[in-house]
Amino acid sequence: MADEQDRQLARDPQDLERLLIARQWAGDIDGMVALFEPDAVVDSGEKDLTRGREAIRALFTEIAATGRKFQRGEQRPAAINGDLALTSTRLPDGTVTTEVARRQADGTWLWAIDRYSVSW
Repeated sequence: MADEQDRQLARDPQDLERLLIARQWAGDIDGMVALFEPDAVVDSGEKDLTRGREAIRALFTEIAATGRKFQRGEQRPAAINGDLALTSTRLPDGTVTTEVARRQADGTWLWAIDRYSVSW
């Protein structure tokens, strides 16, 4: 796995999805988790929200154990308002994801909220 200092940073909120998928395919769970703020929330469609990096790490570890791989989709342009950005992607299966990213003090972007599917 890549050393934390060697990992590419998201300089644009649109970078986050590409980096997440590349890291998942490389088996870099810690790198996936590093794309989220420490207190981020993930809505994977399960009953409860996944809160915080340790819980997100556990979620990604579970997904990796199944062999499921995230797929790239068609990203909409990010809607940016100051230090917040709304990102979304239509996946190959038609599912649409939504995420809220926040610009960090160093100018990079991390996800604060990730919803795997906006349909229910």
